[in-house]
Amino acid sequence: MSELYEKSIQTLELPRVLELLAEQAVSEAAKARARNLRPSDEAGDIRRRQAETGAAKHLIGLRGAPSFQGVRDVGASLQRADMGGMLNTRELLDIAGLLHAARSVRDYAGDGEEAGESIRHLFMSLRPNRFLEDKITGAIVSEDEISDGASGELSSLRRQMRSANARVREVLQKMVTSAHYAKFLQDNIITMRSDRYVVPVKAEYRGEVPGLVHDVSASGATYFIEPMSVVQANNELRDLSAREKKEIERILMELSADAAGFAEEILTDYELLSALDLIFARGQLSYRMNGSEPAIGESGGLALRRARHPLLDPKTVVPIDLRLGSDFDTLIITGPNTGGKTVALKTIGLLSLMAQCGLHIPAGDGSRVPVYRNILADIGDEQSIEQSLSTFSSHMTNIVSILEEAGPGVLILLDELGAGTDPVEGAALAVAILQHAREKGAVLAATTHYAELKVFAMTNAGVQNASCEFDVETLRPTYRLIIGLPGKSNAFAISRRLGLPERIIENASKLLNGETARFEDVLSRLEQQRQEMEKERGETARLLRKAQEDAARAGEYRERLERERDRAAEKARADARRIVEETRRTADEIFRDLDEMKKQKSADWQAENDARTEIRRRLNESDRALSQSPEEPAPPPSSRPLRPGDTVELPAMKSRATVLSIGRDGILQLQAGILKISAREDEVRLIDNPPEQAEVKKYQQRAEQKLRTMGASPEIDLRGMTTEEAADATDRFLDDAAMGRLTTVTIIHGKGTGALRAAVHARLRSNPAVKDFRLGRYGEGENGVTIAELK
Repeated sequence: MSELYEKSIQTLELPRVLELLAEQAVSEAAKARARNLRPSDEAGDIRRRQAETGAAKHLIGLRGAPSFQGVRDVGASLQRADMGGMLNTRELLDIAGLLHAARSVRDYAGDGEEAGESIRHLFMSLRPNRFLEDKITGAIVSEDEISDGASGELSSLRRQMRSANARVREVLQKMVTSAHYAKFLQDNIITMRSDRYVVPVKAEYRGEVPGLVHDVSASGATYFIEPMSVVQANNELRDLSAREKKEIERILMELSADAAGFAEEILTDYELLSALDLIFARGQLSYRMNGSEPAIGESGGLALRRARHPLLDPKTVVPIDLRLGSDFDTLIITGPNTGGKTVALKTIGLLSLMAQCGLHIPAGDGSRVPVYRNILADIGDEQSIEQSLSTFSSHMTNIVSILEEAGPGVLILLDELGAGTDPVEGAALAVAILQHAREKGAVLAATTHYAELKVFAMTNAGVQNASCEFDVETLRPTYRLIIGLPGKSNAFAISRRLGLPERIIENASKLLNGETARFEDVLSRLEQQRQEMEKERGETARLLRKAQEDAARAGEYRERLERERDRAAEKARADARRIVEETRRTADEIFRDLDEMKKQKSADWQAENDARTEIRRRLNESDRALSQSPEEPAPPPSSRPLRPGDTVELPAMKSRATVLSIGRDGILQLQAGILKISAREDEVRLIDNPPEQAEVKKYQQRAEQKLRTMGASPEIDLRGMTTEEAADATDRFLDDAAMGRLTTVTIIHGKGTGALRAAVHARLRSNPAVKDFRLGRYGEGENGVTIAELK
């Protein structure tokens, strides 16, 4: 990577994005890799990186990110262990932590099917070592403590040490609490000096306590003496402590040798975990930026949909659409200052760099990024005081270096090309630079204020204008990038809005040469036409959305009608089944009565059996007919294609309707009375000779009544309700029946105390829709039901 390319990477602020990436990583190795990530110029490598990022993002969405805690560089430790060195507890715990991370990440992947081919092999290549992990963690409790269970010898030594320690303290405790020694001791405490237990004795009584002096206080008033009675026990403790230390060293040497034996596998796991940590950091960053995977291609040009600069606040940044390198290889971006030209330029460069690093970009689906061999940028004011370079000289120094590396596969980004010198010379120089870079095969995007470059873009094939939109009324940029239209500086309009006297503005207008003035007028008219077209397109989109919403509501209404019809039909079949069952029970009762009569007196048994058989046959036929849905005959084909205005018959509804329109999908919109319904062409039959309007109206009214009565129930059961609940339910039931144009309804209230029946009759008397009512007869439920006749 050339020094100029690296400088352009800094200019386009890729390191700031990579720092955000490093924040998503867990291990120090992955953080370092993130900061050192650089774009690739190999299409296959870029696609692999993008696929890895996409697979990690997919897994994060399914089950969250795996844990990379414990991933540390243990290479130096393993190298020393391999040379026969002893590792300390911290180094061994780091190795165990790495092994635990490998096992955890391997378990996270499962069989690896959901991981995708791009990263599945990384998961499957991990080699967890549960044996070594458990051996280290079982032996080492913490950085400062070895477990008693690390070895049988260590456990025995520590048991002996606890016993010897208890004996020493017991002897000394008796001494410090003894009345005999109380006046000899400075304090009634047991302390230690040189890892041996001692008691503090007053200097004047040091001869009264026989033992070894190990220390004297700074004032000389206290002597720390080891009484002779505990010297042997202290010697034993010292010996046990030495043996303990030696056993701990042996355990650490053994663990170090075990780690050295698996060094290659452990280091491989470390490399794999670091790589996976970085891949999942890229997935996390994609979520954070709401990024998407762009298409990567060596041809086809750059196409960004709703692209956002990743370092700007996503709540305020305005997405832009842009393309470059397909139907044109040079883009000239114009517009007023602070209008977003430089941000658009940086967005092109930074998103291209991110994509080639394997990062998802903050842009919409359908975005495409080509593979650039070099991305070179000259952006910002790089005036150098030390080198005595002006802004123009500094820019020109960069541009000279850029032109030397220009060629096919190179993206060049130039900000304010030709600025900082005489406008006439600067504009001519800018045109010449663009022409030279194009001749060398580079792809370019440049910002400028020069009208000459706008004309250059309009008069040269392969060069396209773009402008950053500016609202003159509010004096604020909209930050929208418009391809194909050059921008205006809007200097006069902005000055007028800011209060500059009109006379000055008029004088300035007169100073413009005629060609420049005409060019600005053309731009003004183009901008006005574009805004009008934008409004019309917005209105068209609104109407289209409204039509789609209306169609969706109509579809829902049609489905609701069909569900209501199915429910009504099912309820009718259920009612019919109930009637048949009641009739069957009644017939069985009659048969039992006939059997009783047969026992009591003689009769024509043959005739009786024939009658009984006939009754059962009819009941069975009724039952079979009810259990089967009637098949409606298919309507005959129409004699000609249907047209709006035709009269058609709906055989399923026994009604007629008028065709309002025919959709592209063949669905007919029909008018049946006050209702609009949809039907397929094979569900209707064309009426070649429509009847008179009165007859059509009769059919329409019949269809309307049929549709309304589909959802109305002819019966209600009030049993179990209170009188108030029953009264309210009766009112709602009668309203529904009246709307459904039912003529007779049945209200089941039960016999009981008669209170419910009285409440129902009171409501029936006061309801204007009720013509008459009566109690049920024999077979209808008698006093337990009321039959109401509606008007």
